[in-house]
Amino acid sequence: MSDHLLDCQGLNCPMPIVEITKAIRNLQSGQVLEVLATDMAFRMDLEAWARRTGHTIEAFEDGEIQRTLIRVK
Repeated sequence: MSDHLLDCQGLNCPMPIVEITKAIRNLQSGQVLEVLATDMAFRMDLEAWARRTGHTIEAFEDGEIQRTLIRVK
């Protein structure tokens, strides 16, 4: 279950991470952001971003459309 859905389909690196960063500013600690993305480098970029920012990747589903849940720190 997510608190907010962010559709980043069709965006290429680094735009999904830029949009995630903007969206998280409007969420409170503990809330969950669901992200849909199609960029092939998204998972690698997301993992690096999460390590750097301290937010938690709760789930990640690979596929043509990648789906992830991010818990805000």
